[in-house]
Amino acid sequence: MKKLLLFVFIAVLGVTTSFAQGKVMGTIIDSDLGSPMPGTNVVVDGTTNGVITDFDGNFELTVDNNSGSLNISYVGFTTRKVNYKLKNGAANLGNVALTADAASLDEVIITGSGVIQVAEGRQTPVAVSTIREEEIRLKVSGNAEFTESFKNTPSVYVANQGGGFGDSQVFLRGFDDTNTAFLLNGQPINGQEDGRMYWSNWSGMSDVANAVQVQRGLGASKLAISSVGGTVNIISKTTDKKQGGSFRILGGNDSYVKGTIAYDSGVSEKGWAFSVMLDHWQAHRKYAIGTAGQGQNYMFSVGYVASEKSKFNFLITGAPQYHDQNFSQDPEVYETFGGKYNPNSGFLDGERYTERRNYYHKPVANLNWDYEINDKTDLSTVVYASWGRGGGTGSLGSSSNRVRFDEVPGVNEEIDFETIRENNIANADANGNGNFGDSYIRRSSVNNHNWYGLLSNLNYEANENWNLSVGLDGRLYKGDHFRQVNDLLGLNGFVDNFRTDRPDDYTFTEEYEADPWSALFNTADEANRTQYDYSENINYIGGFGQAEYVNDAFSAFFQGAVSTQSFQRTGRFTGSEIDGVNGLGESEKISKVGYNLKGGLGYSINDASTFFANAGYYSRQPFLDNIFQDIRNSNALASVDVDNEEIVGFEAGYRYKKGNIRINLDAYRTEWGNRFVSTGGQTTIDGNEVFFTDRFTDVTQIHTGFEFDFEYRPDHDIYRLKGYGSIGNWEFDGETPFTRQDNETLEFITLDDNTLDLSGVKVGRAPQTSFGAGLVINVCEGLSIDGDYNVYTDLYAQIDADDVVENAQNGLRTQADRLDGYGLLDLGLTYKFNFGGNRLTFRANAYNATNEAYVSRQDNFGISVGNGRTYNASMRYSF
Repeated sequence: MKKLLLFVFIAVLGVTTSFAQGKVMGTIIDSDLGSPMPGTNVVVDGTTNGVITDFDGNFELTVDNNSGSLNISYVGFTTRKVNYKLKNGAANLGNVALTADAASLDEVIITGSGVIQVAEGRQTPVAVSTIREEEIRLKVSGNAEFTESFKNTPSVYVANQGGGFGDSQVFLRGFDDTNTAFLLNGQPINGQEDGRMYWSNWSGMSDVANAVQVQRGLGASKLAISSVGGTVNIISKTTDKKQGGSFRILGGNDSYVKGTIAYDSGVSEKGWAFSVMLDHWQAHRKYAIGTAGQGQNYMFSVGYVASEKSKFNFLITGAPQYHDQNFSQDPEVYETFGGKYNPNSGFLDGERYTERRNYYHKPVANLNWDYEINDKTDLSTVVYASWGRGGGTGSLGSSSNRVRFDEVPGVNEEIDFETIRENNIANADANGNGNFGDSYIRRSSVNNHNWYGLLSNLNYEANENWNLSVGLDGRLYKGDHFRQVNDLLGLNGFVDNFRTDRPDDYTFTEEYEADPWSALFNTADEANRTQYDYSENINYIGGFGQAEYVNDAFSAFFQGAVSTQSFQRTGRFTGSEIDGVNGLGESEKISKVGYNLKGGLGYSINDASTFFANAGYYSRQPFLDNIFQDIRNSNALASVDVDNEEIVGFEAGYRYKKGNIRINLDAYRTEWGNRFVSTGGQTTIDGNEVFFTDRFTDVTQIHTGFEFDFEYRPDHDIYRLKGYGSIGNWEFDGETPFTRQDNETLEFITLDDNTLDLSGVKVGRAPQTSFGAGLVINVCEGLSIDGDYNVYTDLYAQIDADDVVENAQNGLRTQADRLDGYGLLDLGLTYKFNFGGNRLTFRANAYNATNEAYVSRQDNFGISVGNGRTYNASMRYSF
């Protein structure tokens, strides 16, 4: 009997202990800002027992067990599991920090959700990687390029082009930026004339971007855009809903300094809010000598919530800057003078002076309207505009007047600007004027443009399975191109009497600054323009639509877009009769129709695993610069008709996401036919150095590859690990005709055989195999260290037409030169702490921490040496 009573007592005690009630409390905060997170869900693991945090991020939850775990979740942040153990019936977890979810953009897109075409807007998967604001701000906001914010993703290669600020180039699956679509808040921002991305114009994006989403291959965009390699969506900050601000000061190598201030008003009772951000940066060089730079960045945004169904946001941002440039050089030059050498540079009046300076100011403005028509239908519209002003400097005058030091015979040494100025003065006429044949001055090649556009999307949720959308994309673009005098270098004037029909004594006396702010208001009128002067007009109108079907396990979509684009040039300059060039008047208007079709399927075998496959076909209009080949003659159409390029893409993949681990696998094949390629180079003809342009038609490239990436975030939040990689095989296929044109005389150079067989030749300029890994370690509360290591190999040089022709004549097969592979290590340290009730964040970065010497790419002009070790450190005060 005693044993039975003892057993009952122990059983009752055990049951009472197991179901003893207690309270768990704590505060949920943003790991970046340290601010409270109201509305966060806190739920006991495996149950429906939960609460949401109050306005101050606090929670108190009644639990039935002495120990267990809580699942803490908030939209846009990674769900975190936290263990608790009651003591005397209670447990206080203190501050629990949540980290922004790198796989989601729901939280950062405040306005324009219908036109900002990110992967979250579609259920059928695509090959995608997302980089959030915190990573961008911590790792690349400073003397690192904005483009490097997305280099730690599969199949992305960021090449440092010559070491100047903003001169990097991005490759995606082996395709350069002219064949990758870049969008800012849904609006296309690739150059309308040539498709290029001039990243110096967007240097402020590291401070303006909320997120960057890299969609490789077919992507989720509905527009008829140049997304052969993929689509990169830059989502900028708009008017923030929360009140607060920040101030940051940053310093780096080679006297780099940057200051940034930002403030958000929060939403008023009447629905108004504004955000503002300003900064200034400068440095005497980036890495190579003669690469000084300076600029500003500004953003102003106003939001208005008109009603529960209607909201507006106006944004204007710009990044005026100038930076001195360094270009590709022969390997022998760097062997002689070292990796920091820049032959564009020299000294004038005891200070660094360069022949090549880029300066530009491109304000961008957009007005977003989001309107919920009813529970099933919503409309998003953005009207946008940009006004680009600026250009790049170079020499004007005979090349024989460019005096260089001659300490090393046969090697391109620095420019002797002091002697050039002395020669100008000595050879000037009685009025102090020089002319083309015996003088050297610095000119600016100006590229001004006005660009206006409208993008609108109507979305209709027919039922729980079907989602339909249609939209409109319109653009108007006008670009003005001419040259003007920048620096007379000791002359009173410059006589414009070379290859023009102007009078022999026609003289330029006015100088125009190579400055981004001055370029907004002070450029040469027609009387003071030299060498060429023309405008280019591009009008674009397109429509798109998409239908998607989704059920519990299956998804499918079909998307189509069609557009028409017209091109026309207007010339305002008359060439000399000797050259037979007449650049006056309007050209024939050329119109091209393009379209694309995409479709895909997705199937989820369970909550964790999804398989998908997508296919697409593009008929893409050529760029304007491919249609017109003579910058001085408005009627100089390409000698061969340039038709639409044809792209066929296939991709398939697997997604796994469960608990703390995420794995993505992707395979792809892209065939790009009827491609037009324009490349530059230099050669020697009859003992003279000739700079030329090769234009290839009917080029075919086939890119196949495999990609992977994974991320592991354990519950304890002590460390986070990610890895990524890509293995590609990118080759040319078939024969292509080409023409070669002398850049100085604009005459065509006839070779023995102007047809190249490129079958099996590797596509160059980007590594076909790359791997990387990243690790973040939280050392203690507020202190973390991180590192990223990337390996690049199977990197080939750009094809040289001279080599192909010579090999064909000798019965040899051409193969691209293979460059040495290399690995780069980036390190960082972050320390966050409270000061006076607000948050201070210290950040330090070391890029290429091991000071690896490497060649980032090789073209027909030579090699580009990558940047050696660079570094910066910053302090940010948030209030």
